[in-house]
Amino acid sequence: MPDGAGRSQRQAAYRNRSVHRSRNNRHLQCQFWPAQCQCRTYRQTAARIAPQPVAMAAVSPNESPMSSVSRRTAYRAAIVHSIADPAEQEVDASYEYFADGLLLIEGGKIISVGPAADLLGSLDNDVELIEYPGALITPGFIDTHIHLPQTGMIGAYGEQLLDWLNTYTFPCESQFADPEHSAQVADIFIKELLRNGTTTALVFGSVHKESVEAFFSAAQALDLRMIAGKVLMDRNAPDYLVDTPESGYADSKALIERWHGKGRLSYAVTPRFAPTSSPAQLRLAGQLLTEYPGLYMQTHLSENLQEIEWVKGLFPEREHYLDVYDHFNLLGERSVFAHGVHLCDEQCARLAQTGSAIAFCPTSNLFLGSGLFNLPMAEKHQINVGLGTDVGGGTSFSILQTLNEAYKVMQMQGARLSPFKSLYLATLGGARALRLEDKVGSLKPGNEADFLVLDYNATPLLSYRLKQAKGIEEILFVLMTIGDDRTVKQTWSGGRLVHERG
Repeated sequence: MPDGAGRSQRQAAYRNRSVHRSRNNRHLQCQFWPAQCQCRTYRQTAARIAPQPVAMAAVSPNESPMSSVSRRTAYRAAIVHSIADPAEQEVDASYEYFADGLLLIEGGKIISVGPAADLLGSLDNDVELIEYPGALITPGFIDTHIHLPQTGMIGAYGEQLLDWLNTYTFPCESQFADPEHSAQVADIFIKELLRNGTTTALVFGSVHKESVEAFFSAAQALDLRMIAGKVLMDRNAPDYLVDTPESGYADSKALIERWHGKGRLSYAVTPRFAPTSSPAQLRLAGQLLTEYPGLYMQTHLSENLQEIEWVKGLFPEREHYLDVYDHFNLLGERSVFAHGVHLCDEQCARLAQTGSAIAFCPTSNLFLGSGLFNLPMAEKHQINVGLGTDVGGGTSFSILQTLNEAYKVMQMQGARLSPFKSLYLATLGGARALRLEDKVGSLKPGNEADFLVLDYNATPLLSYRLKQAKGIEEILFVLMTIGDDRTVKQTWSGGRLVHERG
């Protein structure tokens, strides 16, 4: 996360060094997209023009969130975004791609997007034009399941879910009673999200409200669109890490009153999972959702076979795992259930009926040996599905690498995950799972200007491989298999630069 020091000087230097041209320069296209230019001189010389890397400082967290976004700015590059779920209509109608595109931003919002040839002539003379040769603009990535307190235990060896929780997770999370520790990790966590191109995330805190205070404070400083909640956990965990139904309710209520709807922040009621919350606590979780319409709810569901058997023993009166949550009124259009690896048709039908969503967490499911998520079944029932890194069970903050694992999960089941479905899961699918498609997840006009610049030349291998690519489908697939945090050149949130690769 850039510190903003010397911002004015660095931004001025950036403007002087950037690939920046008047909109009236008739050779603008020739110089950076020579294959599409009919000017012989520029076609011959363009290949010799090597744009230099530029540095642009993000706005300091101490400045007004809107201080750098009022000016109308146009960004030129190849552009792609999802406009529909490829599972619900023809693939070609599920996305828009502009080989030479223009994205126009003002006041933190998207004004227009389309072919540069169509839009350049309509720009006012004072519009700043920033160009990215050899790059692809996409919407910001959306992570629908991730744990802030598990940042320090990512890559913990050798256990499946329940033993892993006791051996690694609970001791690690116990540190978040300390506000200073919470603030330090929140800073690291948000830097990692932005470095990997994640502009919106649904985040688990720890059982301590300090963890959520720290996260929301750090996210608010950059005016990020984030959702988080304090874990509710009053049983089947170490004594040093449990709350009570009453204290969990009171702490959650205080956090809701302080943070929900503040800027671009939202609160999620967060029972860890059914085994660690008593019926009394689950009942109060449902009560919070009733008292505060518009809240989110996040928890885990059917991740591991041993976990499912445990739930049966704890709630013998309930028909199945999902019925536990249903009984306590925890299903709904803003409810997101992580994993859902071992669901039957009946449970999928109920999720669809209530508008609940699933966070598909392939990296975590493979790492912990939990199983393979059945995406085709979720599609059959028209359940909203987003992508989750599930750090620290997941082994990377990178949505690109998470898509790499998602592809393998589908291959192991004899199914294909197309590049356009992958793009959808990482962006618009996540937005729909969070009911935010009118704000983020695509580049449609009116949406918040959360977008990424992906660098085709981020690594020598990526650069070489993409030179062989024959179209946007292949480009996306290569980015999603060998791309990682290095591929993310810039991350923009609300029209503000919040990360630039060093």
